[in-house]
Amino acid sequence: QEQLAESGGGSVPTGGSLKLSCKASGYIYFNNTMAWIRQAPGKQREAVAGMNTNGKTKYADSVNGRFTISRDNAKNMYLQLDRLQPEDTALYYCAADPKVRLVEIDIRVWPTLFQYWGQGTQVTVCS
Repeated sequence: QEQLAESGGGSVPTGGSLKLSCKASGYIYFNNTMAWIRQAPGKQREAVAGMNTNGKTKYADSVNGRFTISRDNAKNMYLQLDRLQPEDTALYYCAADPKVRLVEIDIRVWPTLFQYWGQGTQVTVCS
């Protein structure tokens, strides 16, 4: 069964760092574009970073230069969050899809396209 499981969330002060992890199982990962998508209270879901099977990455303007996405060969994906700000507070989801084309599709519409989702891990940045 295809599953995604996030971990690594927590509470940090402004300017702090966290590293989120996502473990994929089943057939997810090797043939899928992977992404991190967040949702803050009262707001719509926002894709912040993605990586395709060729290692190409894409970031939202709001996090570019502060967040780094990576993946390994053991079906794990990561998101390094640096210089965190209070506006980064959100539930962070790991997502995967075999059809989303990283380069061609605007990152702002990714939340409507991804097929597989984890349960999310909470990131809280205290001011």
